[in-house]
Amino acid sequence: MPAEAGLIYQLCRWCGTASFRRLLCPVCASSDLNSVRSDGLGVVVRSSVVHRYTEAARNESLVRLPEGFVFRCQVVGAAPHLVYVGARVRPAIGADPDSGEPLLELCDPVGRADWQ
Repeated sequence: MPAEAGLIYQLCRWCGTASFRRLLCPVCASSDLNSVRSDGLGVVVRSSVVHRYTEAARNESLVRLPEGFVFRCQVVGAAPHLVYVGARVRPAIGADPDSGEPLLELCDPVGRADWQ
């Protein structure tokens, strides 16, 4: 994986709480947040298949990172119904981390290899 892969999250300088894409700390409401890079490896804690805003079904998941925060993302590269709770995920190769919703992919793909 390239050195620039990963996710940028915020770490509160006052209380040490990690958060993702926040203007204020969710615990102490401080605006003194330090940007830190994570390797982006996480675990799916909730997964659902959604059909809104697109013709095709897609996955929408909540992922917990070891740094201590949970965030909503889309898991790509596998059939939406094959993303399961407990699956290990990483940033999708070639995805732009600064554009909208983060895209992650399964570390251990399941199902058909030709799913796009």
